[in-house]
Amino acid sequence: MNSASARRSSVGVKVGAVTIGGNAPIVVQSMTNTDTADAEATARQILQLSAAGSELVRVTVNTEAAASQVARIKDKLDQAGCSVPIIGDFHYNGHLLLTRYPECARALAKYRINPGNVGFGRKKDEQFSTMIEKAIENDKPVRIGVNWGSLDQELATAMMDENAKRAEPLDADLVMNEALIISALNSARRAEELGLARDHIVLSCKVSGVQKLITVYRALAARCDYALHLGLTEAGMGSKGIVASTAALGVLLQEGIGDTIRISLTPEPGGDRSREVIVAQEILQTMGLRSFTPMVTACPGCGRTTSTVFQELADNIQAYVRSQMPIWKQKYRGVETMTLAVMGCVVNGPGESKHANIGISLPGTGETPSAPVFIDGKKVMTLRGDNIAQEFRQIVDDYVEKKYSKC
Repeated sequence: MNSASARRSSVGVKVGAVTIGGNAPIVVQSMTNTDTADAEATARQILQLSAAGSELVRVTVNTEAAASQVARIKDKLDQAGCSVPIIGDFHYNGHLLLTRYPECARALAKYRINPGNVGFGRKKDEQFSTMIEKAIENDKPVRIGVNWGSLDQELATAMMDENAKRAEPLDADLVMNEALIISALNSARRAEELGLARDHIVLSCKVSGVQKLITVYRALAARCDYALHLGLTEAGMGSKGIVASTAALGVLLQEGIGDTIRISLTPEPGGDRSREVIVAQEILQTMGLRSFTPMVTACPGCGRTTSTVFQELADNIQAYVRSQMPIWKQKYRGVETMTLAVMGCVVNGPGESKHANIGISLPGTGETPSAPVFIDGKKVMTLRGDNIAQEFRQIVDDYVEKKYSKC
């Protein structure tokens, strides 16, 4: 862990067996995109997300049909031996659903409340209070999650009107940023007045712009010590979503801001929902903040590496270690810190291989058709022929068995 941990929240929030903040490791979470009323499909996707490494999973609870299935979903997870905490995402009618379906309120590990969608006018405080009271009654933490797309319009209008009366009005973006923060802090303050403990509150102020997110969270972190949830509201699809999330969260995490993260990727048609979990893990691991699975270093390729063998081997090994991690993490302590290198030619191949726990330098164009293997900095063998991938996987298996102590 680097020095960035110094500014993270000192207040730990327990969500099931997981702790957010309180100097605990940064938590990876995700969200299902199934209809929660379909208990089979939702439980199946939660299992997939959990298997990928999601430590918290949020589900939409928007209808009575959805609320009626939450306890059943939890039972299905218990039967499958999956203990991942489930978070309920409420908008507009959460006060009704938590009241009418007490089994849903009990089965969820945390509630997410959006102050902009909790109610309007005189009903706002009443309906917000009901949800907080249900959280207290069931001893559940709450994330007060403000979104710029559903910001409390009464608050935003009042602040904009007040700004217009200034001799020198502030830029509208600055006022909206402040409105996001005030909405979160005022809601947290009200929750505490109602009796919800500070160690049961997580805050978030989500936007979709990278620079705006950095600005808002810097200001929020400077003004409170609540545990903070990080993430862009909508990151986007594919590389755009990954780049935007990495750019925004990388800056904040390096500054010690954030206790739990979610990467809100839009899945490509037929795409795997667990991709957002892998991206979150890779951000944290490449920053040196956590370790989840052995990291595979591979060169990008150039004119010296016209063969696709090293690309295929790197892909093969990366897929292999990810597939083995559910087994390895149950058997071997510390295996997630292992490093592997699959290199494509003699220029950087041997050097990078020596820096990894296990490295292989494949022959580039015109080089001798042999692949030296290095273990902990020393050359131990040379592989040749058509079975290099299978032989290298066996070397990895043997290393894990000998190097890492049994759990």
